[in-house]
Amino acid sequence: MKEILEVMKPGLATSMQDLGRVGYQKYGIPTSGAMDAFAHRIANLLVGNAEEEATLEMILMGSQLKILRDTVIAIGGADLSAAIDGNPIYPWKSYRVYAGQIMSFGKPVHGTYAYLAVSGGFVTEEVMGSKSTYVQAGIGGFEGRVLQKGDRLSAKDMDTSSIRAGKYLKKIDIPNYEQHRPIRIIAGPDLSAFSNEAYQQFCQESYRITEQSNRMGYRLAGKALPHVEKADIISDAVLPGTIQVPANGQPIVLLSDRQTTGGYARIATVITTDIPQLVQKRMGSEVQFLSVSLEKAQADYLAQQRYFKMLRTALRQ
Repeated sequence: MKEILEVMKPGLATSMQDLGRVGYQKYGIPTSGAMDAFAHRIANLLVGNAEEEATLEMILMGSQLKILRDTVIAIGGADLSAAIDGNPIYPWKSYRVYAGQIMSFGKPVHGTYAYLAVSGGFVTEEVMGSKSTYVQAGIGGFEGRVLQKGDRLSAKDMDTSSIRAGKYLKKIDIPNYEQHRPIRIIAGPDLSAFSNEAYQQFCQESYRITEQSNRMGYRLAGKALPHVEKADIISDAVLPGTIQVPANGQPIVLLSDRQTTGGYARIATVITTDIPQLVQKRMGSEVQFLSVSLEKAQADYLAQQRYFKMLRTALRQ
């Protein structure tokens, strides 16, 4: 283990994340993990890591970082105008960087969350099997918090000379965060709490992502969704993408740092493959929903897993 990055400027809210803290929700521990798991996984694969290695998740305003030793890096997700010593670098491609160089981030171009991976992966103590930061409880990641000026991060000590830089994602495979397409959902377990007309309204109206949104969930504003009787249910499990509707009729999409159970009626769930498209939207963006079958959601998930299997093979060459 050797130090690899020094934080010169912390950015808006940069934290260490992996694929989440799995198996502890029954104890009230949220999964946390990367908001955009697709971008996180791709960044790791581009630098020769396993997909579950920790990355640095940056939101809108990235950090300024000093490179402390030679390595290979890649960014997945949002384009936050990254540069090495002032020379632009771009998401979805790996680059070789050298000790003493400065990585900076500037104006957000598109997307919200960016993921920085380094060859070998960041080293930090695992908490309940994960390096993911859960700030509210002060666990995981780097001292259980977002990064601050002066922090020095470590990575596995390895010879990166054999790791080929310049690997990239084909243009056809790069997500288009500016694409205006509906976010696909499956009907929720509490659909009986809403009339058919209310569900159709949810699928036809546009909803705005409000500034009160964060890693716990995206709060939406739009035409209120009426309940048949009341909003409250006996507390039940919630998942990534669960859409709750409290008494005010304004939907909330639960995300990485969500609570483990919820007491509001669940009208729908965002399908796994569309969560990245949702979380990469900016605050103030409009979003529409499209209801699909469970079978379609499952087929898309399996297709994505086949894609990652193919990509792992291709990037080893």
